[in-house]
Amino acid sequence: MAINLEKGQRISLEKSNGSKLQNICVGINWGAIEKKGFFGTKKEAVDLDASCALYDENKQLQEVIYFGNLKSKNGSVKHSGDDLTGDMGGDDGLDNEVISVDLASLHPTTAYVAFVLNSFRGQDFGSIPFASIRVYEGTPKRVTEEFAKYNIAGGNFAGHVSMVLGVFYKRNGEWKLNAIGEPTKDRKLQETVQTVTQKYL
Repeated sequence: MAINLEKGQRISLEKSNGSKLQNICVGINWGAIEKKGFFGTKKEAVDLDASCALYDENKQLQEVIYFGNLKSKNGSVKHSGDDLTGDMGGDDGLDNEVISVDLASLHPTTAYVAFVLNSFRGQDFGSIPFASIRVYEGTPKRVTEEFAKYNIAGGNFAGHVSMVLGVFYKRNGEWKLNAIGEPTKDRKLQETVQTVTQKYL
């Protein structure tokens, strides 16, 4: 049973059978915006971008995985690719973008894995229907066990085009998740990553 994440919640990611986690996915699902016009409603494409920043234990940025860099240097983090539209025909229940992390294969110096979301065209999160984020074990094509999810289509994120989803961090060799869920005033990915570095590690 997945936890509905609240802001600032810290959870330890454990499988129901108690074994260690290895393959984590963060999936984003969202829809197109309905615009009412003189001739009825029409759908406006939405381009949300999920990204992932890796840091060492000294909180130094190692690399960023995003739509322009789909794989980390050693292949332990992979991005499914850029979705430019969202679900134009209504919610299909599938993630539009997925970032997968093989925790066991991360570079030994990586101590933080931060996830952020940006609205590429500056469309307000509050106007995007059924936008949601989920954290699960498995692959982009197969969900083994869902741990947690956010609903970002609610009012908390209205007026913003950037947010920090959460940070995985390593403690005593075990990975935990700080579920941040905070909108930021940033407009671009580079700014959001700087905010993570300054405030959320």
